[in-house]
Amino acid sequence: MGVPDPLVLTLALDPPSQDWLEALRRAHFPPARNLVPAHVTLFHALPGAELAAVAATLAAACAAMAPAPVRLGPPRFLGRGVALEVVAPAVAALRARLAAEWAPWLTRQDAQPWRPHATVQNKATATAARNLCVQLSANLPVRDAQAVGLLLWHYRGGSWAAAGEYQFSSV
Repeated sequence: MGVPDPLVLTLALDPPSQDWLEALRRAHFPPARNLVPAHVTLFHALPGAELAAVAATLAAACAAMAPAPVRLGPPRFLGRGVALEVVAPAVAALRARLAAEWAPWLTRQDAQPWRPHATVQNKATATAARNLCVQLSANLPVRDAQAVGLLLWHYRGGSWAAAGEYQFSSV
């Protein structure tokens, strides 16, 4: 038996905001490469062998956290794509606590400071990405959303499979 698939942890947004972000991604992301839903990644590669421990930590952390405000936008040029900036102070604090707890497991990418974003275009030419960034900057207002929980995924070599959903439930 091989090593279990890594785990990806993403932010769950309120349904209207998630639908809006998904529509943006479908409109601008290359269809052949759009294998996963629109998302804001908190961790890219947690160890799949630690699924039970990760799940227990997430259940406890999310039960103690209330839904929190999130700002989506403005657009950020990525060189060959465009993302929306994400500002979510309460989520950033939760991510920092999780990173401290999971420090021995973190990859170099996940140990770096968190720069939250939602990618709406990737693998484009620099010109196309720059043009989209200019267009979205002029026409896309910053959107207020709510973080409502966290989503855990099994990374399957490009696609993802659901591994858990944890709602923020403290009031």
